[in-house]
Amino acid sequence: MDAIKGKGEQGMQNPGGQVDKPVGPHFLESMLPKVVKRRVHALKRLQVQCANIEAKFYEEVHELERKYAALYQPLFDKRRDFVTGTVEPTEEECEWHSEREEEEELAEEVKEKAAIEDAKKEEAVPREDPKGIPEFWLTIFRSVDMLSDMLQEHDEPILKHLKDIQVKFSEPGQPMSFTLKFHFESNGYFNNAVLTKVYKMKSEPDACEPFSFEGPEIIDCEGCLIDWHKGKDVTVKTIKKKQKHKGRGTVRTVTKQVPNDSFFNFFNPVKASQDGEMDEDFEFTLAQDFEIGHFFRERIVPRAVLYFTGEALEDDESFDEEELEEGDEEEQDDDDGELGLKKEQPKPAECKQQ
Repeated sequence: MDAIKGKGEQGMQNPGGQVDKPVGPHFLESMLPKVVKRRVHALKRLQVQCANIEAKFYEEVHELERKYAALYQPLFDKRRDFVTGTVEPTEEECEWHSEREEEEELAEEVKEKAAIEDAKKEEAVPREDPKGIPEFWLTIFRSVDMLSDMLQEHDEPILKHLKDIQVKFSEPGQPMSFTLKFHFESNGYFNNAVLTKVYKMKSEPDACEPFSFEGPEIIDCEGCLIDWHKGKDVTVKTIKKKQKHKGRGTVRTVTKQVPNDSFFNFFNPVKASQDGEMDEDFEFTLAQDFEIGHFFRERIVPRAVLYFTGEALEDDESFDEEELEEGDEEEQDDDDGELGLKKEQPKPAECKQQ
């Protein structure tokens, strides 16, 4: 067991043969001979230089993302046109073959035969074909746990009008950021054609903690003002309270608006105070907001059709199961008396403020 030590930790053994609690890396460094400590300091300077090079690497990755986003966009524009029904795909564009589709075709044949039999008994009622792919984005919101947790019943009629979600990267020479753009068709809820959420990022080591750098981190976000139609704002609700006058004993009813749970609160994010102080609840809310923005950018927008059909959900579930199995194995190792070398869960670095 002595051969297996935690990262940056070492067991100290007392004369009785018992192992004391592991000591921290700063204690270890303080116990080094001066000449060795001097060399360790030189290694740390090299490590800071490595972090600076890594930061440049991620800046170039961001430029590549921006470049390839421009190549993806014509395809995403076509996706929007097919979803909204403004363009009907050609026969060639609709060609797709899979084993699952063969099963669906067989099931469809059975349904068609049953429909023919029913049609013989009664006159068929003509039905108009739906336009585009109805409720495409709403279906995705309902299917993805991270989004369905935000979704309220009163949000759904509004999200039926959502036409497209786009990701736009910051231009060269501008501070690193990305913007989520939610495009809506004309509706009876608000006047905005586009709702936006900007995520500001930083890709440089912190001067105080350079060794904590692990790549770009979201440091702030900005929403937008929604121009709600009168009485249609789902982010607030009206409540009535009765108030009794202390002296006269009369009772009056007061009406006021209070915040209401809604997906559209996403466009009015919480803000950290100027001094950067945050309690745990605030830090959790901010980190969750950043995680959702990142999920839209990395998963939902690039693979929307697979979340609509559920295929991407199957992939996500398989990945979660693998992680869970690994975690179970690590816990089992600890139970057996072995020191499990678990990877420390990263703190919400995204919550850092400039």
